Amino acid sequence: MAKPALGRGLGALLGGGAVLAPAPVLPALMPAATTPTPEPAPVVDPRDRVQRVALGRIRPCPLQPRKDFPAESLRELADSIREQGIVQPLIVRELAGHLELIAGERRWRAAQLLGLAEVPVIVRQADDRAVLEMALIENLQRENLNAIEEAQGYSQLVSQFQLTQEEVATKVGKSRAVVANALRLLKLPLVVQNYIREDRLSVGHAKVILGLTAEKEQQLAAERVIKEGLNVRQTEGLIARLHSRGAGRAGGKPGLIVPLPADAHVADLENRLRERLGTKVQLRYHKGKGTVEISFYSDQELERILQVIGVGVE
Repeated sequence: MAKPALGRGLGALLGGGAVLAPAPVLPALMPAATTPTPEPAPVVDPRDRVQRVALGRIRPCPLQPRKDFPAESLRELADSIREQGIVQPLIVRELAGHLELIAGERRWRAAQLLGLAEVPVIVRQADDRAVLEMALIENLQRENLNAIEEAQGYSQLVSQFQLTQEEVATKVGKSRAVVANALRLLKLPLVVQNYIREDRLSVGHAKVILGLTAEKEQQLAAERVIKEGLNVRQTEGLIARLHSRGAGRAGGKPGLIVPLPADAHVADLENRLRERLGTKVQLRYHKGKGTVEISFYSDQELERILQVIGVGVE
């Protein structure tokens, strides 16, 4: 009985009429184990095709967030390329008759040091926004950017492409609080930003110095931190004293609550609140009293924050 059933099944599949006789067993229907079928070759995305191009055709990209390329680091990379070659191709796009870098500027600069004639590249189609996003993500994943370069990259996405901080955070795989805190660094005077670039000030120091509103005061505080070698906790105490001194000159009561607490535990709590809520949070505390200020930048963000803290919107 099994053969007529098989015949009817094949007949239905092939669209024929009634089956008069059992279909013969063909070699093609033999078990696969006797004649294994080779696996199909993988399909190669044409976008990932590596080609070699003249080094002189490639130009750096003005959207590249990384601006600092230490000479010693480039020499070390050039030595590695001399021994091993360029293992990872440069990513470029065609623009105005030449190739513009999307990712791999360090490799391009090192290749120039070696005087290479050609380099391997992958050509991609990308607009300015996609170029900036890819360059940012590559550098962030490799931890190649200093804090100011990172902040400037976020700022460019916000200002030039009208992205919200939430959208920027999603694209680069960071939290909203990380992006917001990075952007705050750009409110510092350029001279203080350069101290951060040069690793003379840490981001922790910079966040504390931002507690001062006047640029001149921020610069003087930064210079004092560097000169005296203050750590972050000591810097918090310095800024708190400056606030109290300023309040006294303005006729205020001494010991007023200051925006940046000298207590490291309170500062840690403020940072945890920022991470939890994904937005700017300022905790003011003095002798058991104070305020918690939560910032939001749209109705949608307010609704999100209310959901995080368990407050329903009717």
